[in-house]
Amino acid sequence: MRTYTKGLLALAFSSVLTLTSGASGAAADSRGLEIAVPAYVWPGDPMLTGLQTASPAASVVVLNPGNGDTPFNAAWQAQADTLRGGTTATGAKTKVLGYVHTDNAARPLAGVKASVDNYLRTVDGKLHVDGIFFDVVSRDCGPGNSSRDYYLALRQYVQSTVDALDPAVQELVVDNPGTAIADCYLEPGHRTADTFVTYEGNYANYIGAGWLGGNVFNLTAGYYSGATFDPSGTAFWHLVYGVPGAPQMRTTLDTAFTRGAGYAYATDDILANPWDAAPSWGFAAQTSYAATIG
Repeated sequence: MRTYTKGLLALAFSSVLTLTSGASGAAADSRGLEIAVPAYVWPGDPMLTGLQTASPAASVVVLNPGNGDTPFNAAWQAQADTLRGGTTATGAKTKVLGYVHTDNAARPLAGVKASVDNYLRTVDGKLHVDGIFFDVVSRDCGPGNSSRDYYLALRQYVQSTVDALDPAVQELVVDNPGTAIADCYLEPGHRTADTFVTYEGNYANYIGAGWLGGNVFNLTAGYYSGATFDPSGTAFWHLVYGVPGAPQMRTTLDTAFTRGAGYAYATDDILANPWDAAPSWGFAAQTSYAATIG
């Protein structure tokens, strides 16, 4: 896993990089592809056992206790701690994120922050996760950038909470609109997340008409790559399910990299929950292949 600027200073520092880095500048020089896995299962599930034993390990794992509403108790904490011991292809440790739903910016901020606290403010006073995965994220700016500012407030809350608990932890905040995000979310000084899930869908759509043409959009430029917003090479994450087999898994990862993703995940799991079982080819086949890309 590549490194990031710690804490609230990341907003200002990333703004400078955004203004000075073009699509063929720092972002292109630092890009690779890493595997990041949503694991919507309970502690001890075979999917998590597979993630624990995979070598190289996945760079990011999302844990989802009851859509973020079930207490993050000792069993969940122990599961997170075990996963965080994994070593990725870059030599870094796996980052574990807690799942929190936001209802497209309609859920009251107080309720969302309470869910964040479920993961970050544990009884033992220790951090067992590295950040938060915000799901059901609005992709539009909202009137007067109100939706964007809702998610900015959440990012700042995660950053300040983690920093107060353990300044040595490099927090990771992810927003998941599941499609291209309005570029106001990456504006200098107003960036709402480190990483954005800009595709979540099936393989057939991913290699076909379901890809809209970019990770970000605005009403003037339409869809575009977003590379100028991505100095670390980790701004975008693609999640693809219904992948027919291992050869198509490799095609998916190659395609994700070509489309500007720094994180990706491919699985042959299907709806209703495509994130509740390991792919038939296992995790190591995917993490090893991703390490050769870039």
